[in-house]
Parts: sequence; C-alpha cells; structure tokens
Amino acid sequence: MIRIIAAFCIIVFSVTSAAAETADQTTESDLAHKMVLLVLQLSVIIFLSRFVGVLVERHLRQPAVLGELAVGCVLGPYALGSLPIPGLGPLFPKPPGDLGLPISPELYGIATLASIVLLFLAGLETDLATFIKYSVAGSVVGIGGVVVSFIAGAGMTVMFGFAESFLDPLALFMGTISTATSVGITARILSERRKIDSPEGVSILAGAVIDDVLGIIVLAVVVGISRVQMQGGHVHWGRIGIIAAKAFGFWFVATALGLALARKISGVLKWFQSRETMGAVALGFALLLSGLAEEAGLAMIIGAYVMGLSLSRVDVAHELRSRLSPVYNLLVPIFFCVMGMLVNFAAMKGVVLFGIAFALVAAAAKIMGCGFSALFVGFNLRGALRIGAGMLPRGEVTLIVAGVGLSSGILSQDMFGVVILTLLLATLSAPPLLVKALEGGSGLRGHKDEDDELDEEPIIIPLPNQELADFMLSRILSSFRREDFFVHSVDTSSSLYYVRKEDISITIRRVGKDIRFTSRSEDRDLIRLFVFEEIATLQELLSALKEVESLKSLSAQLLLH
Repeated sequence: MIRIIAAFCIIVFSVTSAAAETADQTTESDLAHKMVLLVLQLSVIIFLSRFVGVLVERHLRQPAVLGELAVGCVLGPYALGSLPIPGLGPLFPKPPGDLGLPISPELYGIATLASIVLLFLAGLETDLATFIKYSVAGSVVGIGGVVVSFIAGAGMTVMFGFAESFLDPLALFMGTISTATSVGITARILSERRKIDSPEGVSILAGAVIDDVLGIIVLAVVVGISRVQMQGGHVHWGRIGIIAAKAFGFWFVATALGLALARKISGVLKWFQSRETMGAVALGFALLLSGLAEEAGLAMIIGAYVMGLSLSRVDVAHELRSRLSPVYNLLVPIFFCVMGMLVNFAAMKGVVLFGIAFALVAAAAKIMGCGFSALFVGFNLRGALRIGAGMLPRGEVTLIVAGVGLSSGILSQDMFGVVILTLLLATLSAPPLLVKALEGGSGLRGHKDEDDELDEEPIIIPLPNQELADFMLSRILSSFRREDFFVHSVDTSSSLYYVRKEDISITIRRVGKDIRFTSRSEDRDLIRLFVFEEIATLQELLSALKEVESLKSLSAQLLLH
C-alpha cells in the first residue's frame, strides 16, 4: 500500500509539472491553471480521504469522518497545502483577495454541493412514521437537548468575552453548533449490544430526528438574525419573532407542499422510465428547493432536507437512495475534507483553553439536557444517562452549520477550530461512555433489573457464504419494503438496517455468513414468515435451474455462442 501511495504521489507530481508547463504556453493559462489545479486537488482529496477514512474505520473503530477531517487538516492551506510544488506552486493555495475562506471558490462550491447531497439523503432516510409514533418521548428528549445545549454554547461564548450578548451572531452560531447530534456511532453500539429496540434506543433514534429538525429551524432563525445585524440593522424581539416565524413558515409550508405533492413528484420521476435519470432529476429538485431557501434568507441545506423528507415515503424512495449513494460516497468525503482544510491551528493558540472548556460544557449540556428531559417520560437515572450519552456524538450537521458561519464571516478561523475540537472530543468520548452506561439493569422507572432484557436472543439465519447472505438480505429487505415497511440503512459498511411499521420494530444485520434479526417476541413470527417466503422463492429458483440438463452443458453452449 505504501508503494501505491508513493506511485500516486509521483504521478501527481509529474502531471502537475507537465500541466504547469502547458498552462504557461497558452493564452488562457490562468483559467487552464485553475482547472488543472482543481482537478488535481480533487484527485488528492478523494484518494487520501477515502484511504485514511477506511483505515480509521477498520483499525481504530472510529467513524470515517474523523479520518477525512484529519486529511483536510493536514492537506489544507494552513498546513502542507501551502508548500510549493515545483512547476505548479502550492497545491492548496489561499485565494487572492479577502474572500473570507482560505480555499478557492471552485473547491468550496463543490463542498457546498456535497452538503446539499448530504442533507437530501438525510431527509430521504428520515422515517416520518417513527417521528410521529415516538414524537412525545423523542420531542421531550430532543427539545431538552437543543435548549440546554444552545444556552450553554451561547453562554460560554459570552462568558469568555468573544461575544457581547446572546444575540451576537457569533454567540448564536456557537449555540446552534452545540445543538447538533449525529447518532450513526450510537446506532452501531446499540445494535452490537442488542439495545437498538430498547426504550432507550428507540428514544435516542426518535430524539435524533427531532434534534435534526429543530437544529435546521434554529439554524434558519440564526442565519436570518445574523444577516440583519451584519447589514447594520438592529434586531428587536419582535423582529426575532418575525424571523422565527419566517423560518418556521418556510419549513412548514415547504414540507407540507412537499408531502402533498410527493406522489406527483414521484410520478414525474417515473415518467423518465430510467432509474439513473430518476436519481438525477430528484437531486435537481433538491437543488431547486435549496436555491429557493437561500433566496428566502435561509440556508440552502434546509431546502435540501425538506425535499428529501418530502420524498421519504414515496415508493421510489429506496431507488433514489440507491442511485444517489455513489454520488454521496464521492462528494461527502470531499465535504468533510474541505471542512478540515478550513482549520487554522496557528489561529487557535489563543483559544485552546476556551476550545477545551467549550467542548466539555457542550458535552455536559447535551447529556444533561437530553438526560434530564428523559426523566419526565418514564426513565430512571440509568436510562437518562444512556440517552444523554447516545445523543452526544456530533458530525455532519455540526460541520455544515460551522461552514455556513465561516463562509458568511461570522465565525473566525479560531472559532472554527474550536468547533472541530468540540466535534472530535464528543465523537471520541461518546462510545466508551455509552458502552459503560449500557451496563446494569433497566433504564425504565419502576422496572426491576432482572426485567431489563427486553430483547430476546436474535433469530439467526446461517448461510453457506457471504455472497448468498448478501443476496438473501437484499431479498428480505425488498420484501419488507413491498409491505410498506420503512427500511432505514443505519450503517451500510456493517450491513445494519432498521425496519419499522406502526408499532413493529426490527433490527436486521448481516454478520459474516449469518443474518441476524432482533425484535420483540410478538414480532418474531412475522420475521419467520418473511424469511420462509424468501427461502421458498430461492428453492423455486434452484429447482428451475435443475430443469436445465446440467450447468456444465449450459456453460458449454454459452461458450460456443
């Protein structure tokens, strides 16, 4: 692998030198140079971010986003990216002029597109039925976490003298950044401990949905207030109410229209009679609504999330997720890497103590806000700690909000570094804290410890090899979708899926050659029915193959033709 990396670097060096010489010999050298530089930047970002991300995921058992961020921090214009390459100059030079960002507008534009794809897919994967079903417990947990975290984040910024008041744009953005939650890591741990269908697991997942929705609305309000203040206006409480009503109104109207027109939009997509075209046109709709949101004074990602949420229940939603998955895998690592490039470690020298204090207070606020709220919906202290720890990790939404703040000039380089530090500390500390919290008895008030095991032993379907296991898993998931179950891919890399319909909740995971189902006892017969149907279908396929004289003769005929 080291040889491959070395060869890749040699190729990049050779191409950059040749490209620079060619660019100098043309009359359009400036434009050609910019395009060559952009292509080379993307090649290095894609290769190294994916490579390091996989290493971090496989060997360190941490999310790939940490590796992608690290690559950006090392490659950025404040680090190795500023070193000149013979014949080309710096690979990631700072753009001329005061653009507010240390990277080129072209590269930041691609990162912005990646953020739209990220939030569009997040909306597609949001289960509205789960949102409504567990809206009480989830709303209490989500609202508690958002309110306490926002007050703590903004308060810390004011307390340390970086903002004059809670209405200062910087304080508002730091408060918003404190509210974000990313439960991908939590979902994996809950699944491994067979707790994803427990009361705590369901409340965490439902609370995360509420948290995302509230976070998007808070971001919209904060962006509106900040733009008024940066234009020289003065925000009054009445004006805040108008901005909040505008943000909520756009969210509500766009979501209501999206859900009402979802079937018609689905019909337009089906009209193209091409699965690839459906994904492309759906992304076009997301870009359109993102632009309208920006024109309305909100962030583009709000429009992207609303469009994804609107299409989450149509019959082609799974097909859209499948077709856009390659786009996601290509662009999203670029987004995280570019966010890492915005970190200026030199500028963080004066705010290191504030960064550590902010990260600790933000983590404590999230745990206390979500955990304390859980006490009011039937959980004891143990269950409240589990929910608080499960809501602790931060990820893509944190970076998106920080990116909006940095590009608008509200967040400085040192404050952006504080955000990255907060994300890293929260993401690294959450897994061991949650694993420890899951030990012990019941998390429900009034339940004895021996009654804690609400999950029975999983139903395990052993298969001869992994290829057949993947085939059977895809068949079973398709069968659930045909029966209007919502199938949520919690973690594609570990083949972990969450299946829901009304009060039925099932976790499906492929582990090696086995497919494992975890559910309540009353849902186990339903699982067996789905599995038996797919086994019967598979047996019919095998019987049809046996009707052929022999596979060898069939292969011979194919070779002859």
